[in-house]
Amino acid sequence: MNILIVFAHPEPASFNGALQGVAVRELERLGHTVVVSDLYRMGWNAALGAGDFEGERANAGYLDLSREQEHAFATDGHGADVKAEQRKVAAADFVLLQFPVWWFSMPAILKGWVDRVFSRGFAYSAGRKYETGHFKGKRAMLCITTGTAASLYEPNGIDGDLHHVLWPIHNGILGYTGFTVLPPFAAWMPARVSAQERQAYLDAFAERLRRLDETPPLFFHPWTDYDESQRLKPGVPARSGVQWNPRAGQSFEQAAADFAQRSHAALPSRA
Repeated sequence: MNILIVFAHPEPASFNGALQGVAVRELERLGHTVVVSDLYRMGWNAALGAGDFEGERANAGYLDLSREQEHAFATDGHGADVKAEQRKVAAADFVLLQFPVWWFSMPAILKGWVDRVFSRGFAYSAGRKYETGHFKGKRAMLCITTGTAASLYEPNGIDGDLHHVLWPIHNGILGYTGFTVLPPFAAWMPARVSAQERQAYLDAFAERLRRLDETPPLFFHPWTDYDESQRLKPGVPARSGVQWNPRAGQSFEQAAADFAQRSHAALPSRA
């Protein structure tokens, strides 16, 4: 299997760096081909803008980014850095995003990688999203670290359930472009735990990687569950953990409680 790891931490000796090292060693030991995009080391430019388009523009007088991305992809007009990363994604069977959670999301450098690399035409296009997305057949997973304890990311935690926090990434980036998304691996506040606990995280992560083929993916409703307005049909209770369906007589609280009951044991790193 071809694996792409996108690593987004400025310090190679960080715990994120240790997790990335475990991933490379374990996946290569299992016989996979591993490529790493170390964004800080690469000096990745996170800003999507006019400089992304080296060929003739679709409209030189007005910058419509989605139109220009689609035109650049069709005419081979992206810059060399974007094309290199797109080749890595295209070749990958599995994409692992490794990053610390900053402000309830990914670091800006990683979001900028998504903005520029997952361009219109390459990663999505008209009528090609979610289960018909361009990356259908590929799998993806997040490996994250947090600055606070797991209890803060429970359904009743002050930071909100982890599935809610990561929904913009899981659904809005990975699911949207067609990936099958595996549950995330989380190492909770590694800077504030013992060396033995940090080693336990590394061992647990290695075990997760050994069991990728046995790991059930996150649930996203299929197109057949939605009506022509792209809302869940009246008889379909939401099961994603983030959505709820008032037209099925379902409240947010009911949907969240049902999801928590079904999936409490789905994230081994939370135990």
